Amino acid sequence: HVQLVESGGGSVQAGGSLRLTCVTSGLPSHTLWMGWFRQAPGKEREGISAIYFGGGPGDLRYADSVRGRFTISQDFDKKMMFLEMNSLKPEDTGMYYCAAEGRSRVGVSPLLSARYEYWGQGTQVTVS
Repeated sequence: HVQLVESGGGSVQAGGSLRLTCVTSGLPSHTLWMGWFRQAPGKEREGISAIYFGGGPGDLRYADSVRGRFTISQDFDKKMMFLEMNSLKPEDTGMYYCAAEGRSRVGVSPLLSARYEYWGQGTQVTVS
């Protein structure tokens, strides 16, 4: 049974920082990519960052909207993923989800939700 649990969301003022954590259990051994997505009210889910699990520093992806402000990282041994969010803006407000690949979907961008089979329940981030 695969489980992803996000934590670390909250309410901050613009310019502030938050660190999100995704704890996983039961992931298939062949899981390659994991990603962070967010969804603002009335908007579609947006892929903001992804990481190749167990990969090198080059195996990272960022959406233009967060590049330079957010940093994705992993603890491979503990199967955890993190998202350090700095210089937060009101437009960063939304529900943040972590996602993990199940069956390999090579050819689908790691920043697209179609890449992922497993999802957490989300953690709310509000920037005012």
